Amino acid sequence: MSLLELLKVTFPISGVETYVFVPFLVALVISFFTSMGGVSGAFLILPFQMSILDFTSPSVSSTNFLYNLIGIPGGVYRYIKEERMLWPLTVCIIIGTLPGVFLGYLIRVKYLPDPKDFKFFVGLVLLFIGYRLILSMREDASSKKANLPEEAFRISNVSWSINRIRFRFLDRDVSFNVAAVTGLSLVIGIIGGIYGIGGGAIIAPFLVSILHLPVYVVSGAVLMGTFLTSVSGLVFYSTIPLKGGVTAPADWPLGILFGLGGLCGMYLGARVQRYMPEKVIKLILALVILIVSGRYILQFFGE
Repeated sequence: MSLLELLKVTFPISGVETYVFVPFLVALVISFFTSMGGVSGAFLILPFQMSILDFTSPSVSSTNFLYNLIGIPGGVYRYIKEERMLWPLTVCIIIGTLPGVFLGYLIRVKYLPDPKDFKFFVGLVLLFIGYRLILSMREDASSKKANLPEEAFRISNVSWSINRIRFRFLDRDVSFNVAAVTGLSLVIGIIGGIYGIGGGAIIAPFLVSILHLPVYVVSGAVLMGTFLTSVSGLVFYSTIPLKGGVTAPADWPLGILFGLGGLCGMYLGARVQRYMPEKVIKLILALVILIVSGRYILQFFGE
């Protein structure tokens, strides 16, 4: 028996058969790039599990939450260390997404258990994300500042009220409406709960392209919000009875391997983010998202 054959394993809950290093490497590469924009990469890990690994049961969503749970702290730690965590923004995101994730869980199990329908829904979500990314690529002024020293990227002069949050970043005063971010987070939390992600893949492009917040500031807050909502999402999918029982639990060994890859990838992505032009990151993400989206939408009409 060759060494490669020895590294092939079958995961117990999902029945996935693959090489033990594949989940780790896939998660590392994906999260390295996506974490620069405040996205954990779960929105790409999910279609990889469904299409490549053929993991299509409802427990794929809770496994995706597990990936976030293990992987996100790597990026969050780096953003906190560099003083680029905007805590008031994080609170707004959490207040909105936590109840949304619960509602999304109910919709996912009750109305979207069939993989074909679920893939179609995923395709529509990804198509919209890709559209927003392409639009936001026009506003790439912040990418010209990516070579400034680390000290220049620290958030300062943070103040907040019930209506607005204000701060200073890269010699610019920035503010946003609290109600707008919280309401948007609620809607995205519902979508994220259905999809098996914390919603960061959707909310980050909105914050950058609609509210014009710096991507260097958004990234840490969105990752932290995704982490905390993923904790609740994993609990919902693993413990709350629905239709006489609970959803199939996460495949922990598979989720841990994905999570460890994400932990390394997100730490490295957060560390090099300020050296990478924002427009390049968005272009890569948009192309990948649109390809996956097209495949999922076409399979719905082709079967």
